[in-house]
Amino acid sequence: METQGELAERVASVRGRIAAAAARAGRDPASVTLVAVTKTVPAETVAAAYRLGLRVFGENRVQEAQAKRAILDLPGARWELIGHLQTNKVAAALTLFERIQSVDSLRLAHALDARAAAAGRAAVPVLLEVNVAGEATKGGFAPDELAAAGREVAALPHLRPEGLMTVAPIATDPEEVRPVFSRLRALRDWLRDEVPLGSDGGWRELSMGMTDDFEVAIEEGATLVRVGRALFGERPPKAAAPAATG
Repeated sequence: METQGELAERVASVRGRIAAAAARAGRDPASVTLVAVTKTVPAETVAAAYRLGLRVFGENRVQEAQAKRAILDLPGARWELIGHLQTNKVAAALTLFERIQSVDSLRLAHALDARAAAAGRAAVPVLLEVNVAGEATKGGFAPDELAAAGREVAALPHLRPEGLMTVAPIATDPEEVRPVFSRLRALRDWLRDEVPLGSDGGWRELSMGMTDDFEVAIEEGATLVRVGRALFGERPPKAAAPAATG
């Protein structure tokens, strides 16, 4: 396990890269929120990151978040779901996460709304996941579905849509995915006119960019970047399946 000093160096490096990317785009670094992706990261390392000032943590799986939150007491921390949410885990997710970034279908949106109503929870913040690149292996709304989906989700009384999220294709050069981020920003701006939320149009958040491409995402307007490896190092390899016997 890395030391607190090593983690501090990584955190400082990522913060510096965020500030530099924002400066290149003429933006205030404070307009970009760093979401520390803690998938497979031990609870004690999450606590160490909290001591270094990180406050927003992104988890991919409900069960892993449950295990960590059961043993962590991090006042003022914010937990967000960034991975696919199955409808049978909606109730648990609503007790764990302040925001669901990965609303990828109307079925899920309606399930969240119904569960939030039953729990007496109003206006759950959500982002709509958009499959900008049209990858068959990824979920999310197609760009041409976005206006209709936005209208339907905005009409649900117990959800509060706050923006869009995307996962860019894997690329060796971050410049290859710049068009994906530019397209998401354009879709957000268009959605503000098509489905305005409030006097400023709403849909403020753009969650895009991860370890390999978050600087390009910031240059294209990201307000949330989801960073794991650059903060916590490579994830441990999955254990090999036991060999068959008999």
